[in-house]
Amino acid sequence: MTSPRHPWIGLIVFVVACFAVAWLGSIATTPKLDNWYAALVKPGWNPPNWIFGPVWSALYLTMAVAAWLIWRQDGLDEARWSLTLFGVQLGLNLLWSWIFFGMKNPGLAFGEVLLLWATIVATMVAFWRRSRIAGLLFVPYLAWVTFAAVLNYTIWRLNA
Repeated sequence: MTSPRHPWIGLIVFVVACFAVAWLGSIATTPKLDNWYAALVKPGWNPPNWIFGPVWSALYLTMAVAAWLIWRQDGLDEARWSLTLFGVQLGLNLLWSWIFFGMKNPGLAFGEVLLLWATIVATMVAFWRRSRIAGLLFVPYLAWVTFAAVLNYTIWRLNA
């Protein structure tokens, strides 16, 4: 096991990375909310727009803590595969915003969210094998993305 010399710096790096993804995603999302997204037909169980910010903020924070726990416990060399999966799912998370909102393409976004979902599962399993706490921190994220995938699919079909 490798114990990083300054573990709190690592936490800051993971938090900044996760919230940078949130910010980059918001660049595609925010301009489309009042016009394009508002005009889409949505199911009655579609959450109000204001709920997405707090939910995603909590999820990005738990993702960052989970990755930090893995890094802190095993170091970069030992946890390279787990942290690579983490980076891939984070990139796919960002890509979804650009496909759904930026490209205004719910159909393609649905295909992408299925890939994101599988990558989240792979990351959660890899984290679980190293730290049960880190794996458990991914459970709410997986649940939310599962809900988001169903919502994405429903919006796509209602507007096709």
